Parts: sequence; C-alpha cells; structure tokens
Amino acid sequence: MNSIFQCGRFELRFERPFIMGIVNVTPDSFSDGMQHYSTQEAIAHGLKLIEEGADILDIGGESTRPGAEPVPIDEEIRRIVPVIEGLKDCGVPLSIDTFKPEVMLAALEAGADLINDINALRGKGAIEVVQQFPNCGICIMHMHGQPKTMQVNPPDYNNDVTQAVYDFLAERIAQLEQNGIASNRIMIDPGFGFGKTVQQNYQLLAKLPLLKSLNKPILVGVSRKSMIGSVTGLDVNHRLSGSIAAGLASLDRGAVVLRVHDVWQTKSVVEVWKTIAQESNKK
Repeated sequence: MNSIFQCGRFELRFERPFIMGIVNVTPDSFSDGMQHYSTQEAIAHGLKLIEEGADILDIGGESTRPGAEPVPIDEEIRRIVPVIEGLKDCGVPLSIDTFKPEVMLAALEAGADLINDINALRGKGAIEVVQQFPNCGICIMHMHGQPKTMQVNPPDYNNDVTQAVYDFLAERIAQLEQNGIASNRIMIDPGFGFGKTVQQNYQLLAKLPLLKSLNKPILVGVSRKSMIGSVTGLDVNHRLSGSIAAGLASLDRGAVVLRVHDVWQTKSVVEVWKTIAQESNKK
C-alpha cells in the first residue's frame, strides 16, 4: 500500500487505524435521521465528533440505506455545502458521501477533501469531476444495484462474494488510473450491506485480507448495520458492541479506516486493540 494517501489538503499516513465520523444531514438515515438535520446541528455534531477523536468527517446529504428514496441534486447540494463551509477549517479532512457528479463538484468547490462514492465513480461525468481536482481523495465502493432495490434479491456472486468484490474493485482501480487518477488518491470500500446477504457480509469480512493485495487503503463501514442486528437480535440503537466487534475484526484483517456513528466508544476500544497489537509485534 502507498505510504501516503493524498486527501485534498491533507496527506494521510495510515500508520494507525483512522476513525471516520458520520455526519448525516438527512431526515431519513437508518440510524440517526433528523438528529443532525439542520446546518448548525450538523456542524456542531461534526465538531463534537472531532473532540471525541474523529480523524475524518464523512458528510452526507442523501440516505443510502436499503429502500431509500433518491434526493434531488439541488436539494442534496443545499444540505451539504453550508456544512462543508462551516467545517472547512476544523482541522481534519472532509469527506462527502455522494454518487452524483454535480454534488461532487459543488462539494469540492466548497472545500471537501474526499469523495466517498458508493457507485465507484461510474456515474456519467464523475471521473471528469475528480480529474479537475488533482489532490482530492477518492473512495470507491462495491455495490450491487441501487440503494432502493439492492437488498431485494442479492446475487450469489458465484458463491464467492469476496472474489467478486475484489474483481470489481480491481477493474475500477484500473479504470481510474487509466484516466489519470493517481494511485495514491484511491481508497477502497468492500460495501458491507450494499447488495449482500447477511451470510455474504460475514464471508466478506472473514476473507477481507484478499483485498489487501489491491494495495489500497481499505475503509470499512459496518456501524449499526443490519448485519449486526441479524446476529445480535438487537435494534439499531443497541448495536454498538456488535459494531465495534466487527470493526476490530476488520482492522485485524487489513482495514485502516472505520466509518462509524459512535466515535469515542470506537476510538477507546481501538486504542486498546492497537496497544496490544504493538506489544505483540515487539521482538
């Protein structure tokens, strides 16, 4: 993996796990819709997450939960741009969770550092947008279908979901690099919960080390997701411990960024895990 990840105004070295805190400026997100919906509430929440130890903030103006309804482009821009402007000088990179090229452009012009695209820059004009900003980071994710229907009937991936995810991400990386996107700007996300059954999610997590050979930083988002609830039997507000367990398993298998709702709780557990790992590696 490249030693430095170019992320807009920042150069990141993943010598330790990074925590990406979620800032949803949406009324219908599966976990925290309406909690931080206004501009000022979202900005305050972002600053709070930084105080709790967030290394990156991921701002989203459209829910991508299963079954989510699309949001008009102008409305998504209206939601996120003031939040970006309000957090631009917060001291950590700002990521924008969107798959719409028009929203990407508005976000980057407002000062965003990273485009976190569930559609892996497959939208018409998406690659052209990030080509205009040669320092912005890019996170590409594997997803089957679209958020509204992706969980209706996930494919069997020829009984090897991890290989399918690997092949998809390898193809997208090659496509981006052929279009002049520098290798050290690209991060990958296996897409837990995006067109995958519960069993497939856990198979993917167990075999996550396969993705390390793509030589890109791996971001994992499992926080409060249904894959946690399906195993624990707990609702979305009681999935913290399960989310942290899956997060640590991801770090142990090669992930370097955890995208989470619960920053300080995750951060404290990761610090203990990291300390144990460091002692184990001493000769």
